[in-house]
Amino acid sequence: MINPITLLLFIGLACGKSQNLSVDELIKHLDLAPHPAGGLFFRQTYKSDGVIPQSVLPNVYRGDRNYNTLIYSLLPEGEKLKFHKLHSDETLHFYMGGPMKIIQISPQGEVEQIILGQEIFKGHQLQHIIPAEYWFGIYSLKGSKYSLYGASVSPGFEYDDFIDGDKEQLLKQFPNAKNIINFIMD
Repeated sequence: MINPITLLLFIGLACGKSQNLSVDELIKHLDLAPHPAGGLFFRQTYKSDGVIPQSVLPNVYRGDRNYNTLIYSLLPEGEKLKFHKLHSDETLHFYMGGPMKIIQISPQGEVEQIILGQEIFKGHQLQHIIPAEYWFGIYSLKGSKYSLYGASVSPGFEYDDFIDGDKEQLLKQFPNAKNIINFIMD
């Protein structure tokens, strides 16, 4: 027998009506937990068996890393994932809900804003790669009840690689991005 929430997810994706599901229904069905950085819910769904030895990784890594990791992430309306960066590339994959905006800042201070969402003819992206060592933050756009997306990280994610942004340091390093840093970090 098919789980009714699974059926609703499928119908929602097929008909573009995924916004009818509630955040609570998705949290329960996908078995999501609050993210340690705050603002969203997540669950790791994959961690490869293959391992890259620390000896062949760049010096920023402390220890071996799996080839790849993958999580579900659910960003409710009005929440923000504050600026942070990883030592690995991270690919975000949009699944359902309303669009969300990714703000990324390169190590040279170049700011880019990307909309992840379903409306590809309006310029939304279905996936986006955030290069290693780029600062990035995320928020759901106005009217998005939630944004459900996946994040895959290669080499695989470990909490040692998560660098939380400090608002004052970011403002000092990237004065050209003052307004967006204040918005994401408040």
